[in-house]
Amino acid sequence: MPPLPLPVQTQLTADDQEALTNLFIRGTPENTLRAYERDLVYITTWRQLVFRGEPEWPEREEVVLRFILDHARDLSTADVSDRARMAAEALIAVGLRRTLACPAPSTLDRRIASWRAFHRMKNLASPFDAPIVRQTRGKAKRVAARPKHSKSAKPIVRDILEKMLATCEPGLRGTRDRAILSLGWASGGRRRSEIAGLRREDIDLEDFERRGLVWIRLVETKTTTRDKTPKLVLKGIAAHALVAWIDAAEIEAGPLFRPISKAGRPLARKLSVDGIYQIVKQRLEKAGLPRELASPHGLRSGFLTQAALDGVPVQAAMQLSLHASLAQASGYYADVNLDQNQATDMLE
Repeated sequence: MPPLPLPVQTQLTADDQEALTNLFIRGTPENTLRAYERDLVYITTWRQLVFRGEPEWPEREEVVLRFILDHARDLSTADVSDRARMAAEALIAVGLRRTLACPAPSTLDRRIASWRAFHRMKNLASPFDAPIVRQTRGKAKRVAARPKHSKSAKPIVRDILEKMLATCEPGLRGTRDRAILSLGWASGGRRRSEIAGLRREDIDLEDFERRGLVWIRLVETKTTTRDKTPKLVLKGIAAHALVAWIDAAEIEAGPLFRPISKAGRPLARKLSVDGIYQIVKQRLEKAGLPRELASPHGLRSGFLTQAALDGVPVQAAMQLSLHASLAQASGYYADVNLDQNQATDMLE
């Protein structure tokens, strides 16, 4: 895997340059670093296939234009001798691309965003700011536009969640899974990366004995920056489920949710985001529901959907979900409340 294009090119000493590199890495969320690494591998491999060379800094306009053009059309209908198709087939062969179909605009946007970030890291102007490149990107997005699909086939609303919780058997594994599902739903619909990233130090139990409240401090989220994320609160079933896990696993510090060994003991490392995914799928299956019914994002969409069903004001739900966009959060309400809209009764 090629190294990230760090550090920024400056006149610093070697020691200061290394310190700057470490600062960039420590100041970037883990998920973003992983995305950067994947995108850099993809971009580097594509460039080697098409231009027979490594990325240049700054990159040439004709290279990024070619990248956009090659990812703005369905290559399955292209001639087998088409250079873009040949490169795509090579990328598929090494597991960096799935199909010859036109990638989703969001995928192209993310890779371009990473490429731009690499230029910023090196204190260089980005070729993506050139007028012709900007216009080409805009046209490509319009051509490849497709209906948005939910990240979860179905929201995990309260009755589905209750069926999943009922499968959480006595014992450490069931206690952990119950805490994960309860916290993930009741704290506003947490993303799986946020659940996996929680540490014991982020959980405040000071008000639990007296008021039955558990306070959660998220370091940062997709929509909030470090130290700008408000505290969240758990109460009732969810609060008791979390405290039961902390007590049963005897977690005093470090990762909050952890894998459990075959011997039934919690490990020292944190549970991965894939571990959260598997827990949701397994609990759906144990509840007699299809595994494909929902993904971990169903906890998030389910929280907002249930809030709409229960008549909770969208602004109140957003205080927990931490959605940055009222329009995005209101989308769940619009789907639920459409049949209640008085305008639908006008003919009557």
